[in-house]
Amino acid sequence: MSQAPFVIQPRLTAITLAYRNQRMIADDVLPRIPVDSSVFKWSQYTLGDSFTVPDTRVGRKGDVNEIDWTATEQQAATLDYGLEDPIPQSDILNARAAMKTQGVYPVDPEARSTELLSDLIALDREVRVANLVRNPANYPTANKRTLAGGAQWDQFSTSTPIQDITDARDSLIMPPNVMVMGRRVFTRLAQHPTIVKAYNGTTGDTGIVPQQFIANLFELDELIVGQGWVNIAKKGQAPQLQRVWGNDALMFYRSPVIASPTGIITFGYTAEWGQRLAGVIENDPDIGLRGGTRVRVGESVKEIIAAPNVAYLFQNAVGS
Repeated sequence: MSQAPFVIQPRLTAITLAYRNQRMIADDVLPRIPVDSSVFKWSQYTLGDSFTVPDTRVGRKGDVNEIDWTATEQQAATLDYGLEDPIPQSDILNARAAMKTQGVYPVDPEARSTELLSDLIALDREVRVANLVRNPANYPTANKRTLAGGAQWDQFSTSTPIQDITDARDSLIMPPNVMVMGRRVFTRLAQHPTIVKAYNGTTGDTGIVPQQFIANLFELDELIVGQGWVNIAKKGQAPQLQRVWGNDALMFYRSPVIASPTGIITFGYTAEWGQRLAGVIENDPDIGLRGGTRVRVGESVKEIIAAPNVAYLFQNAVGS
C-alpha cells in the first residue's frame, strides 16, 4: 500500500458537495446541522415544560418567577464514513491521450470515481436513516402502531387510512408537518378509494391522486416519498434488491429552522462535522502494472432522533 499522503482536492470536493441523487431523502428526513467538533452535546427536552402553566402573577415589589427548562444534556460523536476507488494509471493516461486528440476528456476518471463514491456513500446514509427512523424501539408505545390484515392500507375495502392518520396526528402534542413513506405505501395510499373520493369530491373512487393533495389533506408541509433500492445480498451472491423505505409510514414535526443540536425541539437531525470531502492518494504502486491513483470520498456525521414524542410510526402500512 502506498505511503503517499491523502490530499484533499477542491475540484473533487466541489463535485461531491454538488452531487445529489434525487432518489435519496435522508437529508430531508434528518437535516444536516454543523457541529464544532467530532464530539458534541445535544439537548433532549421534556415536552411537558411547554404545557405546564407556571405562576405568572407578580407582586408589586416581588420577584418575577423564572422558568426552568428541563433538558437532559446528551453527548454524542460523529462517525467517519468513506470509500476509496483505485484508478489504474493506464486509465488516466488513456484519458489524457484522448484529451490531446479530441480536445476534451471523454471521461474524467477522477471525477467519475468521485460521483460513483458519492452515490454509494449517499446510499449507505439513506439505509442508515431509514433503519433508524423505522425502528419501533425508538418510539414510545403510544407513538406507534403496526397494521395487519384488513387494516393495511392496500386492503381497500376494509382499511381506513384517513381515520388512522388523522387520529395519529391528533394524538401528538406537536402537530406533525412532515410525512415520509416508501414508494409502495404512497402508491397504494394515493389509490385508496377514500382518498380518491376526497380528491374527486365523492364523485368517484378510482384513480390516483397527486402527492401534494395528500399533503394538504393531512395538513402537512411536505410529503416525502422514498424511492431508493438497496442490494441486500452478500458479496458474491446474485443481487437481491429491496426498497430502502419498506412498507412503513412516519409522520413527525420538523422545525423550520435547525441551526444547533441544542435549544430547539425537532424530531431529529444529522450532526455534521466539517463538510463532505474528496481527494486523492497519488502514485500508489499497488494498483495494476503501472501503479495508479486512489480517489477517496467521505464525511463525518451522526444521525440523532432528538424528540421521538413528536413522531408517529405506522409499521407495515401496506402488505409486502
